[in-house]
Amino acid sequence: MYSLHLGLRKAEIDSKILCKLKKIESSHIQQIPRNKRIKIVEFLIKQVTSRSGLNDINAVNTFNIKKTNAYQEADIFHIHGMHRGYSYLALPSLTEHKPTVFTLHDMWSFTGHCSYSYDCDRWKIGCGKCPYPKTHPAVERDNTHLEWKLKDWVYSRSNMTIITPSSWMTKLAKESLLQRFPIHHIPNGIDTEIYQPLDSQMCRSVLGVPSGKKALMFVAASLQERRKGGDLLTQALKSLPESVKTQIVLLLIGNGGEALAEAVDIPTLNFGFVTDKRLKTICYSAADLFIFPSREDNLPLVLQESMACGTPMVSFKIGGIPDLVRPGITGYLAEAENVEDFRNGIVQLLDDDSLRQEMSQQCRAIAEKEYSSELQIQRHIELYRQLLQYDVKEDIDYSSFPCALA
Repeated sequence: MYSLHLGLRKAEIDSKILCKLKKIESSHIQQIPRNKRIKIVEFLIKQVTSRSGLNDINAVNTFNIKKTNAYQEADIFHIHGMHRGYSYLALPSLTEHKPTVFTLHDMWSFTGHCSYSYDCDRWKIGCGKCPYPKTHPAVERDNTHLEWKLKDWVYSRSNMTIITPSSWMTKLAKESLLQRFPIHHIPNGIDTEIYQPLDSQMCRSVLGVPSGKKALMFVAASLQERRKGGDLLTQALKSLPESVKTQIVLLLIGNGGEALAEAVDIPTLNFGFVTDKRLKTICYSAADLFIFPSREDNLPLVLQESMACGTPMVSFKIGGIPDLVRPGITGYLAEAENVEDFRNGIVQLLDDDSLRQEMSQQCRAIAEKEYSSELQIQRHIELYRQLLQYDVKEDIDYSSFPCALA
């Protein structure tokens, strides 16, 4: 959302962000006012709703978005999340008189509570009898059928256009409660000027990668979360042939990778939580492979970054990942939950230098052609124009054009 916001402003569109909690100092970001009385009301309602298995509908302050200057002055209202402190019950009011776009970053908008449903497809028939009540966001009681019905009721009174970042999410949305709305597939973009291939040997020298070693890179943050597949990665790395283990080093970015590195007994360079994009680019460029063991994901940003830096990838055939990891072209796709297949993919690509080099070139070409931030911004502007019924041949005054909600 923030990258989109910056891209729109770069395109001279007056984008503003409305958010629950402002963490970046900017005149273009406004925190939604929330007084002490509202906080008390929300707290009291939550005592009932959370125990009933209904998350976030206590967030009545969402209705106050309409009172903010950013909302009132905007031509477009663009939503990027409604399940972390916002109440979806406000959608009919928020979308009544203003063109509204809703980008789906996960499945939550059409399920009875979860952001990812794994192998459960009960969201197609009304949820209830939830097999994963503890899946984020967890519920204390299985009232998933009621929440599904509430969402259905809310959407029947709302007016929105849906954006889906991946082919997978597009397919799901068209089979869900959201099929009543127009659905547009617009992938997230990546800054291909920042994320680009650098001299591999120089990057390896900067990071201290031992000469003659192959480097496997992965992001350690959230690997303890089942969805991110840390257990699958551990099993795969442990099962690598000893001849391969002696020839590789792990490049870790993100917190929480120490335990995994110790468990697999492979030399490791741990860079912790990295925010500097240049350092991340150096890591990608130094790596021979980027490995990504997630069980469920939409269109992972780290895979887009890896592609843009020309680093082939190994991952599972789940969610939106096949959009990015294309077998024999940009990487290796293992069957879901198949640790042996995942391990074989790592071994196969490490053994074939010429194939990795070919994949590296194809990664970069696809990133530039299909996933540049410029293309993402262009596609959003075209959709905004359609919603505002502008003739694309006319000169358009973009002042106070869209408004984004985090």
